[in-house]
Amino acid sequence: MVIYTVTVYTGNRFLASTISHIYIQLHGTEGESEEKNLNSFQWFWQGSERAFKIQCKAPLGELIDVKLSSKPFMGLLHNQWFCDKILVNTPEGDKILFPCYCWLDCNEKLVLRPAKASLAFQDTNLIAQRQRARQREEQQKLYRWRVYAEGMPQVIDCDTALALPAEVRFSFTKQNEFLFNSGKQLIALKINGLADSRRSWESISQLKAIHCEHGGKTIEYIQEHWDEDEFFGYQFLNGLNPMMIQRCSKLPENFLVTEDMVKDSLRESSLEQELKKGNIFLSDYKMLDGLVGNEVNGRQQYLTAPLVLLYCNPHGMMLPIAIQLRQKPSKENPIFLPTDSKTDWKLAKIFVRNAEFAVHEVNFHLLRTHLLAEVFTVATLRSLPSPHPLFKLLFPHIRFTLQINIMARNQLISKDGDINTYAGVGGESLVKLLKRATASLTYSTLCLPDNISERGLENVPNYYYRDDGMELWNIIKKFVAAFLSHYYQCDEHVQKDTELQQWISEIFNNGFLGRDCSGIPSSFQTVTELVKFVTMAIFTASAQHAALNNGQFDFGGWMPNYPPALRKPPPKEKGHTTEQMILETLPDVSTTVHGMAVLKLLSRDCADRYPLGHFPETLFDEDVPCKLMEDFQKDLKKLSELIEERNKKLELPYTYLNPKNVDNSVAI
Repeated sequence: MVIYTVTVYTGNRFLASTISHIYIQLHGTEGESEEKNLNSFQWFWQGSERAFKIQCKAPLGELIDVKLSSKPFMGLLHNQWFCDKILVNTPEGDKILFPCYCWLDCNEKLVLRPAKASLAFQDTNLIAQRQRARQREEQQKLYRWRVYAEGMPQVIDCDTALALPAEVRFSFTKQNEFLFNSGKQLIALKINGLADSRRSWESISQLKAIHCEHGGKTIEYIQEHWDEDEFFGYQFLNGLNPMMIQRCSKLPENFLVTEDMVKDSLRESSLEQELKKGNIFLSDYKMLDGLVGNEVNGRQQYLTAPLVLLYCNPHGMMLPIAIQLRQKPSKENPIFLPTDSKTDWKLAKIFVRNAEFAVHEVNFHLLRTHLLAEVFTVATLRSLPSPHPLFKLLFPHIRFTLQINIMARNQLISKDGDINTYAGVGGESLVKLLKRATASLTYSTLCLPDNISERGLENVPNYYYRDDGMELWNIIKKFVAAFLSHYYQCDEHVQKDTELQQWISEIFNNGFLGRDCSGIPSSFQTVTELVKFVTMAIFTASAQHAALNNGQFDFGGWMPNYPPALRKPPPKEKGHTTEQMILETLPDVSTTVHGMAVLKLLSRDCADRYPLGHFPETLFDEDVPCKLMEDFQKDLKKLSELIEERNKKLELPYTYLNPKNVDNSVAI
């Protein structure tokens, strides 16, 4: 007779306890134990840790799995149980961890595999191989692809978050905090009488009254500087959307800026000279060309597709020097300049900031972080069984993504959602823009080092997004390379991993629609290829999302800096703009406060959050991955300290890529 000691860990989350009978069975290469009832006399309480003895007639050999099942107490009473993990001490003195982190319902069964990660061809036991295949089959039934709209990445086939398996839904804490904050803001709008007001603002300063309880240093700074050229240019580098600006060596043929137009902005130099020096930059919103503005509060809104020319002066300031609001040059499409009247120039910049809202929220934020993170999540859950090392590596980076995206589709971009109700880019233009953005997706634009190089921004001063982002990219890549090289010890291992090849195939076909021109790999041949792609996936779901999401209220809460909709068309000539015309062009009161409420909600930290580098589930018990995770955390902490030290010297600190402020996953 031999004895196995089994320690059972009940989760510490809300309602994790159970009164149901929990049964366990150990299965090894040499046999299996009898099924044992673990709580015939005592229930499993939330956060509890209980040990049991399981007697077997002979050693079971190498343990393959642990099977858990649940039956009603006294045949009548039952409830779900959340198990964190099972630890088995063998008669030989080995300690084997079986991660779970799943809900077990009545009359259900769970099969847990050891924490030691393995590739498909390394799991040589026939029973283990069948279990891997069975788990993938079951996961593919649970997580199905759906075409949301032709020409866009596919999404999870679920209409509501409640249709998702419990393991990938919000925790009770996060769910209720999110609903509470949302309801609180809507009630406040109703009480203040602002939610339904369709009048124009009487003055820009009137907006300050609604910021009293929502203030912060960044918003206060933006209130004071939003219409200054230096801050306008700064946002192309370190604002909500640092992805549009690129070095300009030759003016576009449809942007007829002359030397005479910009001579006052370039002082003693010339446009030709500054183009050659590499000091001229362009932000081109041609993706918006031809899109018709949405109708908001019964009134037509207007979209433009601006071209913005910028100059990086000898002091390192990025300054706008010319703005054209529509793509096709004509007499009714003037080029606005800093030397024009203050109101003409201000209104031109407001139209650019509205174009920023459309391109940032739909292309860079929604598509390139939320929807791509969903693609990575669904592919991971469908293709990689729990023993796979890549599943374990990616698991922290797919938490809550499915639920937040379902909520976004139902509440933000649905027919009656906030974007379609209050944004100028809503309606048919939203879908058209998403399709255009998807068609423009390339692998290099998602890989920060490649993207920075392609846009010619390697040496632009004061580009904190690039500086912090590159540091984070390199830290993530270092961790990923060491981790994957531990399991894939040669390129042949990558090539023969059928589960891995299925994973990238699903991403290529369902996420990037089989577009070879995107540059996305459809298979992996080398460890190097795999490392780069996994680095990109983690960076997208964590750092990139933080950079594009977390400052939404900081930069967008002050509406004139980030107007979601504009009520008048762009001016066809210069010299007639007044302050009153600007107020009549900006969103009305209702649109403003609803936009603020949404941005506030999307920028708010939740109590139940996991910063980059935190691993709340114990999925590994091997020394190498555990040591690599510790080193990863140390590297992130060091970077955080360097960023905080640098920020002390900045008038407007850049905080969004401080690892402390970066979530592991797209969860908000």
